[in-house]
Amino acid sequence: MRAGVVPSTRTARIAVLARLLLRIGGRYASRSPQLVFASVDRRRELRHDLALRSAEEVAEELGAMKGAVMKLGQMASYLDEGVPETFRATMARLQRDAPPMSPDLAASVVTAELGGQPERIFARWDPLPFAAASIGQVHRAITRDGRAVAVKVQYPGVAQSIESDLRNVALLRRVAGMAFPVLDTRSLVEEVGERLREEVDYRLEAQHQELFADYYEDHPMIRIPRVLPDLSTGRVLTSELVSGAGFEELLGWDQRERDLAAETIHRFVFRSLYRLHAFNGDPHPGNYLFHGRGRVTFLDYGLTKRFTPQDLSPLEDAARYIAVERDGEGFRAALERAGFLQPGAPVATEVVVDHLGAFYGTALRDAPLTITPEYASALVRRFFDTRSPLAPYTSIPRTYVVLQRINLGLYGVVGRLNATANWRRIAEEIWPFVCGPPSTAIGEAEARWLARRLPGRPDPRGAPASPGGAATDL
Repeated sequence: MRAGVVPSTRTARIAVLARLLLRIGGRYASRSPQLVFASVDRRRELRHDLALRSAEEVAEELGAMKGAVMKLGQMASYLDEGVPETFRATMARLQRDAPPMSPDLAASVVTAELGGQPERIFARWDPLPFAAASIGQVHRAITRDGRAVAVKVQYPGVAQSIESDLRNVALLRRVAGMAFPVLDTRSLVEEVGERLREEVDYRLEAQHQELFADYYEDHPMIRIPRVLPDLSTGRVLTSELVSGAGFEELLGWDQRERDLAAETIHRFVFRSLYRLHAFNGDPHPGNYLFHGRGRVTFLDYGLTKRFTPQDLSPLEDAARYIAVERDGEGFRAALERAGFLQPGAPVATEVVVDHLGAFYGTALRDAPLTITPEYASALVRRFFDTRSPLAPYTSIPRTYVVLQRINLGLYGVVGRLNATANWRRIAEEIWPFVCGPPSTAIGEAEARWLARRLPGRPDPRGAPASPGGAATDL
């Protein structure tokens, strides 16, 4: 599997997982006498060692298997409640350091898709990937006309492995239920499955990437690499190569730089949702490159969700009622209309506002707020609180399953940056029901970008032109 031969049949994939569980179970069983007779400190050390070795083994196996089980492993790395830190940190490797396929195997995919060996198609080709994840790995290359590009090559057999996983619904629902206990696992598996089926079609990913690139063209802070369509197919995706600092490097920059980067990420997520009606469902650190002074490149559009105005209408209403009008009954009605809350649930509206209103906490106060790791953890704990009086009456509708990764990803990222901003003022700039004035230097630069996009055209919402040329209608 390290050579990139992904086990693709349902039987083979179940066998891999079964062997993994047996090995881990046997390891814990063999260590149990030591745990019984060890001192408290030694027992803690032994348990940490067991957890680390088991997590590393799980990450290695899931990384080699690719597909849906690896995607669930990546999602599990976002959690911070009920999942040990050792496990989450190790699962995070799946976002950037999955086991790659061999150079010969990668070359064979390029040859089959582009009609020639990579050394002939490109002026220069690096046979060693610089990134590898659940669907494919990425190589550096130089095109014949001298452009530096990133070439994403899909693992052979990964589409079949995803189908095998998705047919094994019972297993996936068990895995999803352990990682996401309060979600409707059927909706989660169905929605993630549909997105993964789309993700293996690199032509569709190219369309999504160009949708975002068109929308954010010439944006002062947000950059989306352009796709090279002549060098892209269903299993090979070639884009502009962008250099920048990774997330771990950003953590070593001064706090002002971290604040600016967090603001740009926040603006990208919510402007894309409210204005473009699209959401890039992988808001994890491996998909960002940082260039200083708030400039960020956003990568990977395989897991993209498109929304209709009807999908977003109750979400806009919920934000407006809770944050602007302070109308608890209106907020509750919007959540019921979206399907998050059962109509007529025997719970007081004050409880609904107290519990679910917390997810709008960054926008409730018109004042600077620092999003800390503890703040992000508290949101996740609330999200997974099965003891809440609301728990029996709430669910995540399938339409919004991918969107909920904002709670599991975005605030975790911003929390690690300890970022401070007046998030309420930034939200008011983007909310279509407020369209507030610029509140930061980045907001002012974005306002100038908007004016260039719509010269001489009054638009009270300030929405940039859509790829079709008309202003986005919200």
